[in-house]
Amino acid sequence: MSRQTAIPHHRVRRRRRAGRRTLGTLATLALVALLAVIVATEVDHAVNRLGLPLTDAAVIRQQAAEKRLDPALVAAVIYAESKFDPRPSSAGAEGLMQILPETAYFIAHLSGGTQFTASDLSTPSINVAYGAYYLRYLLDHYEGNEMLAVAAYNAGLANVDRWVAQARARGTTLAVSAIPFPETRAYVERVLGAQQEYRASYARQLGLQ
Repeated sequence: MSRQTAIPHHRVRRRRRAGRRTLGTLATLALVALLAVIVATEVDHAVNRLGLPLTDAAVIRQQAAEKRLDPALVAAVIYAESKFDPRPSSAGAEGLMQILPETAYFIAHLSGGTQFTASDLSTPSINVAYGAYYLRYLLDHYEGNEMLAVAAYNAGLANVDRWVAQARARGTTLAVSAIPFPETRAYVERVLGAQQEYRASYARQLGLQ
């Protein structure tokens, strides 16, 4: 019967210290990796926000809730129209959602805004309220189809109605790629793409979480 050789205590202590050092190193590496992921995520969000501005989030949330709209869609339309810079356009459109005065008077007539004047469009809360109302009107007209509503926001109801009728006559539905106006086609792609980006980057600010 053989005897086991006893391991000296100093060797046991060294092995324990080496094991603790290994565990400590692994824990440090894991912490560094986690911090790198967090920092990279925050950098990505910061970069996205530099190119994807958002102001008046409370107004957007309120109007989206009142008009039963996706707040990210409202933000995306504002982004496509003005990039949140409410300067008047060369065509005379005003405010964050770039509403033409004649369109605004049409909306005022529909909504009962008897005290409305064109100068009111420079007020963000009124501008977004009217733009959101018009988006809701277009969505109802197109039975909830966001693509058609966004196209009509840019090209007008008459044009989109005609394109839809032509597509139906061919036995198809109007696709983004089939929109005849290049400007409107690009506009729709920009809005629908930005809608997803606003959902991802500003979920808390837009009340989506």
